[in-house]
Amino acid sequence: MPEGHTVHRSANQFNRAFRSRGVTVDSPQGRFAQSADLVSGAKLRLATAVGKQLFLNFDNGYTVRIHLGIYGKWRWYQLDEQDELPTVRGEIRARFYGLDGKGKMRLAELRGPTACEVLTQDEVQQVLKRLGSDPLNPDPDDQEYLRFESKVLKSSKSIGLLLMDQSVISGIGNVYRAELLFRAQLNPHQRGKDLLASQVRELWEDSVRLLEVGVKKGVMITRDEHLAKDPGKQHRNFVYKREGKPCRVCGNDISIELAAGRKLYWCTVCQR
Repeated sequence: MPEGHTVHRSANQFNRAFRSRGVTVDSPQGRFAQSADLVSGAKLRLATAVGKQLFLNFDNGYTVRIHLGIYGKWRWYQLDEQDELPTVRGEIRARFYGLDGKGKMRLAELRGPTACEVLTQDEVQQVLKRLGSDPLNPDPDDQEYLRFESKVLKSSKSIGLLLMDQSVISGIGNVYRAELLFRAQLNPHQRGKDLLASQVRELWEDSVRLLEVGVKKGVMITRDEHLAKDPGKQHRNFVYKREGKPCRVCGNDISIELAAGRKLYWCTVCQR
């Protein structure tokens, strides 16, 4: 499942292609057709992301909410204005297309999302209330961090589970969960309420930093020595998918276990 940095990259791509421009929306297989008619032809006011959810806000008051889930994918095309749209192959839930600021036709095809729906502004606010703080969204007065801190320090759940709870913090998935906890040298089974406020602050600030790198690079790099340049898939992370291999810090074998049905990677020495 895409983590938060990927969805923010999609929001940026929509803003570059369509912001303040009319967008045609359709549904080749028909599953989204009636909803598409509500926004087709309207101008995209702004594309935003909160965690793993993308919001396409149109100037007629409607918003398209998209959650890719495990199987959802985007495919983008750049065409000349006179070109025909590509032949539809396979199931495409929705298409968004129109001219960009350079006179080129841009097309975004959406396949296999968990959710693709048109919402009113009141309905958008109800969705947002259910989502936790997103480290990638501006937090000038520290309110988003304080929301996160409060939820963690009041919880008897383990920090490993809290980081995967989208109502606590939005956009963190299995990779960032494992890497953030390793970088903080935190045992994933430690209860939220047993953490120090300084440890919670460190997790938040590190998540901001790593997710920003993910938005910039397009991949999840969590080792400081490689943040400036992608070293390749085998060298990007400390513990994720490295079970049975030596820890890059202490040499102990990396452990793996199931936590709420998801694989948890950690070093039992560095993260005591």
